[in-house]
Amino acid sequence: MTDKPTRTERRSEALTKEQIVEAVVEILDTQGEAALTFRTLAARLATGSGAIYWHVANKDHLLATAADHVIAQALAGVSGHDDGPQSAIRAIALAVFDAFDAHSWVGARLSLAPDQSAMLGFFEAIGSQLQRLGVPAAARFDAWSALVNYILGVAAQNADNARRRHVEADRETLLAAMAARWQQLDPDDYPFLREVAAHLPGHDDREQFLAGIDLILTGIMAEACP
Repeated sequence: MTDKPTRTERRSEALTKEQIVEAVVEILDTQGEAALTFRTLAARLATGSGAIYWHVANKDHLLATAADHVIAQALAGVSGHDDGPQSAIRAIALAVFDAFDAHSWVGARLSLAPDQSAMLGFFEAIGSQLQRLGVPAAARFDAWSALVNYILGVAAQNADNARRRHVEADRETLLAAMAARWQQLDPDDYPFLREVAAHLPGHDDREQFLAGIDLILTGIMAEACP
């Protein structure tokens, strides 16, 4: 006698948008964007596709909502930080960096929709701290642009590097190989790269990221608030 296929038990309670978003984030983190389909999501949630469509319109909406959720959670984790505006900017920047690092798909998704509510919240959070710093209005936009572009750019690049390292080799091996290549460069043409090559294998990405934030803040204070 042939066994009948096992059916997935349907959930008895009402499906919420938060449950959908959490399942989407889990799928994206563990399997990648290609694995995210309404059929896969419905199976994960033990429901029908119609219940999901009640909350979200399509896959793009799913991705946008999930990315918004990740950044909103990151910002919520530093909400109320009040050790001064420079410390707050560092905390906000690191929260976004860590969110991108934990969810490597977020950066690419947010770049397609920079006006999502969580991104607007991030933009406002950085800008409001520049106001608290006393950066003059005439210099505020340039200061804000430098900070947000650095934060998003470096965070996205770090996440992309981590994703590629997962496929190719571990971080230490890749950096050691790069350092070895740089040390073999012509000393007349590349004196600086040969000098810093020794720092590549053991450097901490988060510390380097924060060092960049501090350099930008030092420049902002020196130029705008002499």
